[in-house]
Amino acid sequence: MDTPATGLTFRDATDADVDALVALVESAYRGDSSRAGWTTEADILDGQRTDPEGVREVIKSPDSRLLTAELDGRLVACCQLEHRGDHAYFGMFAVSPALQGGGVGKAVLAEAERRCRQSWGVGEMHMTVISVRADLIAWYERRGYRRTGRTSPFPYGDERFGIPLRADLEFELLVKKLG
Repeated sequence: MDTPATGLTFRDATDADVDALVALVESAYRGDSSRAGWTTEADILDGQRTDPEGVREVIKSPDSRLLTAELDGRLVACCQLEHRGDHAYFGMFAVSPALQGGGVGKAVLAEAERRCRQSWGVGEMHMTVISVRADLIAWYERRGYRRTGRTSPFPYGDERFGIPLRADLEFELLVKKLG
């Protein structure tokens, strides 16, 4: 069976991608457009998910890269990869809502893990997920990530990360050993 994920091409983002990346991330997490996919945070957060400065910072950082996935020349997914000593950090993960559920996210995650092992020789991938996102955490668990129970506070009051619609938000660290 041919899935959209089989036609993906990967590359590191450049400054020319900033506006398209911001639009992609926002479409996957915020507002009514995000409800077309299952990764929406529209019921728990309002406001922005990222901004051009935040995306540009990841692209420019010597220890980070912003991996993009394209389908037929169109940007459809991205993720941040950051080298942090013995592990890599995975963040800013977004898949176009229209393509969610078709294997694109799974393919991007696998490519991200492969690149971190190959480029940095790290043995683990770390990520933080908003702890009330049970469906998303379960998706990562099916791909080998484990919950650690280690949490960090949500940055309430810093609108760069969104405007919380509930008072119980925090991040949980998920970890996967890379083979």
